[in-house]
Amino acid sequence: MNNSTDTIKNIALLGSTGSIGTQTLDIIARYPDRFRATVLAAGRNADLLAEQCRIHHPALAIIADESQLSRLRQLLDGLGIETAAGAQAIADAMERPDIDTVVTATVGYSGLLPTVRAIKAGKDIALANKETLVVAGELVTNLLADSTSRIIPVDSEHSAIYQCLIGENPATVEKLIITASGGPFRGYTAEQLAGVTVEQALNHPRWHMGAKITVDSSTMLNKAFEIIEARWLFGIPPERIEAVVHPQSIVHSMVQFRDGAIKAQMGLPDMHLPISYALGDTDRLAGAEKGMTLADYATLTFERPDESLFPCLSLARRALAAGGNTACVINAANEVAVAAFLDKKIPYTGIYPLICDTINRVDYIAAPTLDDYVATHTAATAVARELVPTLH
Repeated sequence: MNNSTDTIKNIALLGSTGSIGTQTLDIIARYPDRFRATVLAAGRNADLLAEQCRIHHPALAIIADESQLSRLRQLLDGLGIETAAGAQAIADAMERPDIDTVVTATVGYSGLLPTVRAIKAGKDIALANKETLVVAGELVTNLLADSTSRIIPVDSEHSAIYQCLIGENPATVEKLIITASGGPFRGYTAEQLAGVTVEQALNHPRWHMGAKITVDSSTMLNKAFEIIEARWLFGIPPERIEAVVHPQSIVHSMVQFRDGAIKAQMGLPDMHLPISYALGDTDRLAGAEKGMTLADYATLTFERPDESLFPCLSLARRALAAGGNTACVINAANEVAVAAFLDKKIPYTGIYPLICDTINRVDYIAAPTLDDYVATHTAATAVARELVPTLH
């Protein structure tokens, strides 16, 4: 959709100062005849947000951390850019008539409420926040059925599957195969994992990402989340979605069909391509990503993940089998666990047991409403924080 009076697509970018956000602004700047940054929203980095505003001149800049609003206003004084602060301001902005597409590039639970508001307002969504569908996949799917809104995935794995499915009959899909790099601890023993440091966990061999998602990649919980997200994005039963370790990160994901054929989407480990593909509404924009030469990648390997060493991967099956608010609890507990690990309050191997203990202590809700998800997130966060000292 496009509500503007010209052919330029107006973009609301949530999480503009993060890794996906800054790369999205690269694409917007590279194609000024196609895209305009109308709303920029960031978490707490007022200085970088202001710098982005001086370059892209959005109509509205929002900082989630309300304590940074005065700083943002000071930095943008005289530029004629409207400012606001807080999660409610971000959610309210989704109904602006000068927005065509919302890029949700925030991390964690914070992407859910603005995405719901954007769907209700009929905006198209370039989804880079996997937790939205992890936390409330059934709710979001039901909302989409009653809206003109569409979701185009930005995560490299889901973008790859999306691309592989174009032109195919969904009834012929046998299996979705989501690739994983294996992270920095592929090949580690249990004893080595017990001694993992924060610095080691943040040293991803292939991708440059924010701290939280980098840790999620190392524990393979991000792959569990991607399996849950794929179930809701593509309507495939969870038993027909699997993960495979592919250390080279060239094959971003695959689709196997009932005739035995497998389609794969390949490219360098760079997010500019899936971002541009989503922003362009599947139009392939020239030069979005540096091309690759297959001769440089003559050896591509695949192996099964070891769930005994990376048990967080098993949480995908647990969440999808239980349904209800289980995935919401897992996501909230993981946010607390990762933050505690990064603050060196729990060991690396404490992340999984903290999540499991939280699941066991939070009330199960079989058919949660949006308010139930909000309450579950609050309750699970509180429980997980109480558990942190027990794992020190």
